[in-house]
Amino acid sequence: MIEMNVGIIGGSDGLGKTLIYYLRDEFEVYITGRDHQKGKSVADSMNVNYIESNAGLANISDILIVSVPIHHTSDVIREVAPYMKKGSLMLDVTSVKEEPSKTMAEALPDSVEYIPTHPIFGPRTTELDNQVIVLTADKKGEWYDKVYDYLDSKNMRIIETTAKKHDYMMSIVQVLTHFSFISTASAIEKLKIDLSETEDYESPIYNLMIDMIARIVAQNPYLTYYIQSMNNNGAKIRNTFADAVTELRDVINSQDDEKFVEIAIKATRHMGDIKNALGRSDKAINALNHEFSLLNKAIGSEVGLRHIYSGKIHVGILEKIDGKTAVLIDGNKVKKLRIANIEVLSDSELHQWKISNTAKKTESISCVFSKNVNVETIQDASKKIANILNIKLIDAYNGPQISEDSISLTFEVVAISKEDIQKVKELFIGFGGVIR
Repeated sequence: MIEMNVGIIGGSDGLGKTLIYYLRDEFEVYITGRDHQKGKSVADSMNVNYIESNAGLANISDILIVSVPIHHTSDVIREVAPYMKKGSLMLDVTSVKEEPSKTMAEALPDSVEYIPTHPIFGPRTTELDNQVIVLTADKKGEWYDKVYDYLDSKNMRIIETTAKKHDYMMSIVQVLTHFSFISTASAIEKLKIDLSETEDYESPIYNLMIDMIARIVAQNPYLTYYIQSMNNNGAKIRNTFADAVTELRDVINSQDDEKFVEIAIKATRHMGDIKNALGRSDKAINALNHEFSLLNKAIGSEVGLRHIYSGKIHVGILEKIDGKTAVLIDGNKVKKLRIANIEVLSDSELHQWKISNTAKKTESISCVFSKNVNVETIQDASKKIANILNIKLIDAYNGPQISEDSISLTFEVVAISKEDIQKVKELFIGFGGVIR
């Protein structure tokens, strides 16, 4: 499949742009975008090709991916359908599947296969491993197994279902959760709550809830709206949620404790495997606490912090933890990093980063030792010093300036910093040596 052209309509933004990362090393990738200047800039920066015309892209693509806002998807499918190559494949990646599926069936010629598809992850996702993707093909043609096997090779969790069932499941997974989260965020705004003032009272569960709500409301609000409005099950889901909220409010306002308990128990039983849910939430809470614990222990020391979304690594002295922020001193720069967005590198990861990203220091050290000194022991001990990359004997001398019972050994030492080389000198002195 490596020699195939993959076209992404809408490749300059959002999920379409993210797909470039996953595909560009294995395929010849072409993209289009609404803003040609931006599209060309994205294509240049990501080393892929840019085409201004959707129809032109359809004409050259073996696989064409439609990645545009939900409410434009069907229009784009109709626009490019007449230009698709015979024997090619069309995919879309929207989170509503019934309408695109119907449009593809109506608009595409019989010579073009189509697989309505929903990657259930967002633009911030950094790897495909264990991510869910849903395939809702009406019929399976020659492309289907190739696509399935490719996704399987990336260790993705593949769900095969109908467009109708997909949309019903997503009415729970997306419509209900987004609606309830945005409702909560709206209530917080209407109450004029300053979230920073709640920090002293935060529980781990509250932290997770606020972060999840923030993640949803931070999405493109138009995308969130069309997920709500274009799912055929949306109205029923929202009305049921509103009924549940109203019922619970009325029960509490009327001080009907027995009815409240009845509702709570019934809801709990319907949640399924509570034990596993508690285990997963405990794991999330412990992960947050573990990161804080590591950082608190590292204050005053050198650390490496990896941003979990950009992948960028920041190295410096951890000065302090300021609320939810880690303050890092990198030379003359002060960096403030949100703890929720970073992970602490292990000692070995930090060491490897230094090897790859810092200029190495090389120095020859001559030292007079007792004649019966064991060279291998000296080298092995030196290699155990942190940040010593290599040490080798390059000269041995016992001429007129050296006593008969001694020998001058010269080692070439490669290290990350001069301070590390100084530690080797101190080790030599500890072995009874005298630096020349």
